[in-house]
Parts: sequence; C-alpha cells; structure tokens
Amino acid sequence: MTDLISEKLPTTRQTPFDPPAEITQIREQSAVSRLKFADGHLGWLVTGHHQVREVLGSPHFTNDPSNHHLLDVRFQGEAPAEKRKVEPGMFLSQDPPDHTRLRKMLQGQFTVRRMNQLAEWIGTIVDDQLEHLRTFDGKADLVKEFALPVPSLVICALLGVDYDERHRFQEDTTKLLSLESTFDEAMAAMKRIQEFMRELIARKRANPGDDMISDLLATGEPTDEEASNMALLLLLAGHETTANMLGLGTFTLLQHPDQLKILKDEPDVVDNAVEELMRYLSIIHFGPTRTATEDVEIDGHLIKAGDTVVMHVPAANRDPEKFPGNPEELDLRRPASGHVAFGHGIHQCLGQQLARIEMRIGFSKLFAEFPDLRLDVAPEEVPLRTDMGIYGVHSLPVAWSA
Repeated sequence: MTDLISEKLPTTRQTPFDPPAEITQIREQSAVSRLKFADGHLGWLVTGHHQVREVLGSPHFTNDPSNHHLLDVRFQGEAPAEKRKVEPGMFLSQDPPDHTRLRKMLQGQFTVRRMNQLAEWIGTIVDDQLEHLRTFDGKADLVKEFALPVPSLVICALLGVDYDERHRFQEDTTKLLSLESTFDEAMAAMKRIQEFMRELIARKRANPGDDMISDLLATGEPTDEEASNMALLLLLAGHETTANMLGLGTFTLLQHPDQLKILKDEPDVVDNAVEELMRYLSIIHFGPTRTATEDVEIDGHLIKAGDTVVMHVPAANRDPEKFPGNPEELDLRRPASGHVAFGHGIHQCLGQQLARIEMRIGFSKLFAEFPDLRLDVAPEEVPLRTDMGIYGVHSLPVAWSA
C-alpha cells in the first residue's frame, strides 16, 4: 500500500470551531498516513474514527512518553528519553500493571451513581456563580466569571483543595499548557504545582477531611509521591478541560442560534447536546500519542515496533463513516454517542461523568438565567486558545439585558 506522507502536522485552524482544513483533506485520502516527527522519525498519523479506537484499544501500544518520538520542536534535544520518564502516580502516562493498580484506587470515586449524586450540589455551585455574574450589570467575561470558576470550585471541593489557593496552580497550569512556553518554563511550572500538591498531601495526612484525597490516603495503598501526582492529574484535568468546553461551547451556541433555540426549547435534548458539542469541538488540537511495542497492522498498514503514532481526535470525531449526515455541522439532535473526545480504552477519561454533569447543568442554567445572552464583541475578536495545549477561548465578552 502506498502511504500518504505529511512533512509536518497541520495545526492552523481556518475557523474557530473546526480542525485544520488540511487535516480533513488528509483523512479523506487516508485514515492512516505517515507523519514526520521533529527528530526525523517517520511515524504515523491516524485520523479515522474506527482506526483511532483500534489503536487506543490495542494492548500493542505504550503510553509511556519516554518511548515516544517528539512532534514539538521546542522539546527536541531538551527532553531526552531519560528526562521523560514517568513519575510515580502519573497513571495517565503509564501502562499496565502500574496504570491498572493506580486507576483502580480512584475508580470508586467516579462511578456514574456517585457523580449523579453530586448533581444537586453542582447545581448550587452553578446557581451561585450565575448570581455572581448578575452583579456585573449586563456585561462580563464569561470565562473569568463563570466557565473557569464552576469546574474549579467543583474539583477543589472534591479534592479538598482550598479554592482561595487556586492562584498556586492556575497560573502555572497556564504556563504548563502554553505552546509558547519553553521546555524549562514548562518544567518549572510543573515543579511548582508538584510542590503545592506535596504540601497538600502532607496536610491531608495530618488532618484528613471528607474529600477524595483523604479517602485515597486512607486506603494505605499509594505512597505520598504517588498520591500527590494522582491528585495533580485530577486537579489539572478537573478544571482545564471542562472550563474550556463551557467557554468554547457557549461561543459555539451563540454562533449557531438555530441550535441554541433547540437547547432552550427542548430541555430533554441537553444530554445529547453535551455529547454533540464534545464531538463537534474536540478541545485538544491533536493527540493522544502512542508507540507500538510490537508490529501491528491497522487498517492494512503495518505499524512496526518503535513507530510512534499520533491520533487526531478532532478529525476522528468528524469522520462521516461514524457520523453520517454532514458531521462538519453542529446538530444537537444528532446521535453523537461513540465519539472519542474522552478517549477510548484503558485510558479513557476517568472524570468524564463529572464533566458531563457540569456541562449539562452549566449550559442549561446559563441560558435559562440569561435567555438573551450575546457576544459583546465581533466573533472574530474572541481570543482563541490556539497557543495552548487545550483549545478554547481565553476570554468570552458577553452581554445581556440587566
């Protein structure tokens, strides 16, 4: 089979809500194609939905970053494999059996039943933040005053982190995720967040509370280093991803008034609306990445042991073979289940049910409380997070009738 080869990964978006047009063209030519990495390695780019699920579900690929070739030229030469070794507790980047052991410690905290029990409490947090939004007398930045605080308040409370200490991780999270940070700047930010988490673990050891970290420590299973890194992953994932979905999702709905009307007129559509927004927006630019541990065939292509594979979730979630009926369009009534925005396989997002509840309640209550919510700038003036590892909007100036 003749392989399509890309000299570099297209990353420039032509429109705010769509993946790069070149990525769509690549997927239309071949769901699995070749891709050159920063070190010259000729690896693979997977853009088809079925093929992404096949790689993510296969035991023949590793998620250990020390095995990956790098796409990011900033880190080439600065982050040799020995410096990219996974630290204890970073289960997102580990393979079984370590991944299995660590994830099992947390699974009971994130069951569908337990997350549903939190819905009323989350609703109260949303109500309080909407009341706060009202104090701005008709104009505000929705990201600063609503989209970021809601998931931050939720995850801080669940983990037992003092919300007033959020400055100790939010600023460094931004530096860590910025595509403009140097390797040294990103690593320095990570070290500061880790120090904060180590202090938190020590406090929880001395004075346990009614929170996930205290419950985790009470099992006696994780070491302090494992516990601090596990908590770090939950903290970062728990506020960054949902915050960007709330911000970018609101921008999207305001730019699709026909779909916003469906959400307002048909409250029962909200669960599916969340799935469709996740599918349509897919707030990572590209990824995740895996490296083959042995020769494996995917869609007729032989991927050899040592080959690094980059999957493109935004492209996969627009694949017409999975989502027929013009997947390039937002359709809140579309059966959108089966998307890979939360990943697939053993590394599928642990907190996905929490994220769904926060979005379901957040979008429903926001537009019920502010039915005439509108942009307060021209759409092209909304600052997009093209410079960040997780896509979204830096701010969303909105207005309403006070």
